[in-house]
Amino acid sequence: MKRSAFAALGLLWAATLSSTAAQTVTRPDEKTIADAYVYLLGRALTIRQEHMDRAGPGFAYNAIKYNPLGSADFVNPNFDVAYLESWVALDDGNAAILEVPEVKGRYYTAQLLDEWGEVITNINERVFPSKPFGKFALIKPGSNAKIPADATPIMLHGSKAKLLGRVELKGDPDGAVKLQNQFKLASMGQPVIAAPPAIRMFDNKDLMGADIFDDVEPKLLSALDVAPNAGEMQQKVRAIAAYVATGSDARAVVDTQIKKLIPEFQDYAVTKVAPYRNHWAGGSPIIGQYGSDFWARTSINFVGIWGNNPGEVIYFGATRDADEKLLNGSNSYVIHFPADKLPENAVEGYWSVILVGVPDYRVVPNALKRYNFNNHSPLQKDPDGSLKIGIGPKPVGGVPESNWLPSAEGKPFMLTFRTYVPKDIVRQGQWQPAAVTMVK
Repeated sequence: MKRSAFAALGLLWAATLSSTAAQTVTRPDEKTIADAYVYLLGRALTIRQEHMDRAGPGFAYNAIKYNPLGSADFVNPNFDVAYLESWVALDDGNAAILEVPEVKGRYYTAQLLDEWGEVITNINERVFPSKPFGKFALIKPGSNAKIPADATPIMLHGSKAKLLGRVELKGDPDGAVKLQNQFKLASMGQPVIAAPPAIRMFDNKDLMGADIFDDVEPKLLSALDVAPNAGEMQQKVRAIAAYVATGSDARAVVDTQIKKLIPEFQDYAVTKVAPYRNHWAGGSPIIGQYGSDFWARTSINFVGIWGNNPGEVIYFGATRDADEKLLNGSNSYVIHFPADKLPENAVEGYWSVILVGVPDYRVVPNALKRYNFNNHSPLQKDPDGSLKIGIGPKPVGGVPESNWLPSAEGKPFMLTFRTYVPKDIVRQGQWQPAAVTMVK
């Protein structure tokens, strides 16, 4: 939708609000406020991310950013892969051509997501066995773009999408980078691209309050939501927006309720968004494609935006130890995997664990620049074949120093454990990482 159309909608909506404000608007109940807020926050988080990406050096739509190895300047980064990303932007008459190279013997995917955080598809040998690489034409619904005969069309959910590409390092970073740079993306023409809706920039500690309900139409109409309950939820958003617009007292009511809600949502996002087993939250079958569960979608957008679906990866997150106490960087911990429950036996691809700070979910700087471990890390096993990973501000007694993941004194943290191409034992909830046990 062009900017002029948004402006017209904005004027119409302002007039509607003005008319509504003159009438008596019923005060919404707490559940309606909570539902509307969490639903809209999911979109606000992806809008924020688009603004952040656009502010980066050399940004352009339909142009791949090849992240350097070890790059950590994003939420819950992945140090196990050569990583690439782009915003795809199309209009009715213009497609974008994505070229995916042939990759053998290592994990890779080209993941496409919509502007609400829903996975559209992954291009790899598991999802596209008949064409795991080659040329693909990305088009929007209703497109009349002419595409090359050798390009397989992939219809997006709207005029924009996020592309994320990953190529496993697998002990050969040079080979991974070579493959990374063979992913190509280009527009076939000059599409008309709308800027993302205006939004107050915020961080994960200082989430938006009642101001999230200001100017809601551009937020809602700028991207199609494929969730089956989208219409119901968007009407709740509009109802709260109308109430907030009636005056400062109504705004204060909603703002007070949101301040009470935010801690509940933040706790939900790290402990309740997925099954909670062995003091880890993870193994949800809906991550990436959420159906009606907007609380789950917003939680993933909050904790680790652009989550993928369980066929590709199952995530586990820990913020508490085996005694259910919050993880603290001043303490020392051990994760002990018995020989018959090693993480490498739970995956067809690879596993990794990373330590990130809370609530920003970014890596914690340390002198070793050691932020994660994975299949290819030089970890030492115990004589009985078990594996111990130590976490703390200094090496942990009884754990080889090569197996030490540094934490920051006095700082809360979270561990994210990834299982790429998980085996059935993981997908069926019969495996999760060992508990994080504090060394007392």
